Amino acid sequence: MIFTETTLQGAFIIDLEKRPDHRGFFARTFCGKEFEAHSLKPVVAQCNTSYNHKKGTLRGMHYQIPPVAETKLVRCIRGAIYDVIIDMRSESPTFLSHIGVELSADNSRTLYIPEMFAHGYQALTDDSEVIYQVSEFYQPGYERGLRYDDPFFKINWPLKVTEISQKDSNWPLLRMMSVGSGYPR
Repeated sequence: MIFTETTLQGAFIIDLEKRPDHRGFFARTFCGKEFEAHSLKPVVAQCNTSYNHKKGTLRGMHYQIPPVAETKLVRCIRGAIYDVIIDMRSESPTFLSHIGVELSADNSRTLYIPEMFAHGYQALTDDSEVIYQVSEFYQPGYERGLRYDDPFFKINWPLKVTEISQKDSNWPLLRMMSVGSGYPR
C-alpha cells in the first residue's frame, strides 16, 4: 500500500501497490502492521456498504463524538464518488478545513479518515457502490452531522444534488452548533 498524507493532518489517501501477472493483479487493501507504521488506527469494528442508484446522490456529512469517535476507511468499488472530509478536531491546525477526493473503481483509491472528521460523498455515476470499514460500532446518541451545503465550508460538489435523505438535508449549519451538543462552537 502507498500512503500519502493529505493537507488535513492524519488523513491519508491509500493507493494499491499492485503486483500484476498474466491473471490480473494482487494487492493488499488493509494491513494492521502497515497502518501502525504510519501511526494510523488499525481497528475495524464494522464493515459497511452503500449503493447509490443515481449519480448526484449525496450522503453526509456524518461523524461520531467520543467516546465512540470512529476512524473510517472508504473505497468505491463500483462507479465513482466525490468524497469530502472536514476536520472537526478543535485542537487541530486544520480545524474546520476540508478536502475532496475522487474515489472510483478505476483508481482503486482508499481514503483513511481519522476520528472527529465529518464525512460525506456524492455519487458521480449511476449504480455506484462504496465499502467502508469503521473502528467503532454505530451509536445513534453520539452521531453528529453538518449540512452538505453549509455556506461556511463552501464545498464545491461536482454535480447538482439529486437525492439526499431528509436527515442529511436537515443537519444544522455550523453557526447554529454549540459545544454542549458535541459540536465545535
